[in-house]
Amino acid sequence: MNEVMLCPGDVTLAQWRAVYRGAAVRLNPECAKRVAESAAAVARILAKGAPVYGINTGFGKLASVRIGDDDLARLQRNIVLSHAAGVGAPSPVPVVRLMMALKLASLAQGASGVRPETIALLEAMLAKGLTPVIPAQGSVGASGDLAPLAHMAATMIGVGEIFIGDARLPAAEALKQADLLPVELGPKEGLALLNGTQFSAANALAGLFEAELLFQSALVTGALSTEAAKGSDTPFDPRIHALRRHKGQIEVAAALRALMTGSPIRASHLEGDARVQDPYCLRCQPQVMGAALDVLRQAAATLEIEANGVSDNPLIFPDTDEALSGGNFHAEPVAFAADMIALAICEIGSIAERRIAMLVDPALSGLPAFLTPKPGLNSGFMIPQVTAAALVSENKQRAYPASVDSIPTSANQEDHVSMAAHGARRLLEMAENATAVIGIEWLAAAQGVDFHAPLASSEPLEAARACLRRKVPTLADDRHFHPDMERATALVRLGALVADAGDLLPEVA
Repeated sequence: MNEVMLCPGDVTLAQWRAVYRGAAVRLNPECAKRVAESAAAVARILAKGAPVYGINTGFGKLASVRIGDDDLARLQRNIVLSHAAGVGAPSPVPVVRLMMALKLASLAQGASGVRPETIALLEAMLAKGLTPVIPAQGSVGASGDLAPLAHMAATMIGVGEIFIGDARLPAAEALKQADLLPVELGPKEGLALLNGTQFSAANALAGLFEAELLFQSALVTGALSTEAAKGSDTPFDPRIHALRRHKGQIEVAAALRALMTGSPIRASHLEGDARVQDPYCLRCQPQVMGAALDVLRQAAATLEIEANGVSDNPLIFPDTDEALSGGNFHAEPVAFAADMIALAICEIGSIAERRIAMLVDPALSGLPAFLTPKPGLNSGFMIPQVTAAALVSENKQRAYPASVDSIPTSANQEDHVSMAAHGARRLLEMAENATAVIGIEWLAAAQGVDFHAPLASSEPLEAARACLRRKVPTLADDRHFHPDMERATALVRLGALVADAGDLLPEVA
């Protein structure tokens, strides 16, 4: 999908995924009428002369302060400049682009009072590759992602910095290079731009999309580890899972069976193996990974709704010329979804690390100690397993639910917050940790299967092993291990395991 046309309110997760992966963005032109009507409604509301929050009043605790007509443009500029108070490293460009697209789709629904020219500038910045520099920290996920979105809005008025490719330029200069003019914000526009959940939602969606790939990759390495340990496939029998009734568990068991079908190693296991039961890391893959799948799907459903919603405040209703103040900016749904994704990522990595630990233990795997032909002289996979354990423990520490935290802000006006931004922002790093664990498991499982030669595994699992072996040869004697791990992890990140498995793997969303 090279280009996505945003139809606000009806954008699919596949389209948001494409935006995150770099697809161009175009707004459905049919939105123009609703946008113009919303902006006109703001003008009519102002003409009535009554105080209306965010349009001719102060903000937050200062909502009771009435602002004169001559200062309305300055009011909107001031809120952007004062709220652009984030700290930390710049957010990743793919996440910021996704945030901009989410904001574009929200504003274009005609409930925010933003003028067509302001929306056109945001769309043009996306089209021309102008990505605002957004400090990653500073949002508590309520009253909107104020600081991150204010940094985005600031670049639209020529303040702050913008990435164009690898260059980091002052916003005014970047706009000029792209033949774009900064916008002078009208009534309500500054507040509409920086109020909303788009930063939290973009980070949560990015985490979801990385977790999808992680989940599917881990099914392949889990099957390959089962082959390496000559584990039983009886626990994947469909009759077992039909009695439990969980959809994800049933689908994972089916995927594992499909991945292992036709394996000569599997056939050899049926003859004379005295083991009755395997460790849980093999036997309970459908239960653990199936639960992760169900949780990821629930998070995906929540985030798809959020991505198609309008979450700024107040909201404009042109049919009655009303500006209704509510709390759609509170990101609790996103916080819960992010927590669920974090739990799934953590458990996917955790059970994979246990499989690595099982493979290096000759008492459990039946393979040479630490998967080396000459244990003692060589340490083999001893320390890669330690690295996997370290990454899993780091993810456990990060997986504590963010949504159960709250801290009052804005002089207690905003007395309960979601922490969605923090909860969502950790997901990419957690996914990266777990991806490295899966890369290590791929190395270990392939090494284990190598010991069974001349027996081979199934066609899809042999394809996965061959893919790895094109980059990383079998480990005979100890060598510098880090490059092997880097190559394997890079392949996981690129989706090589999923590509080789074809249509055998369940989809998250």
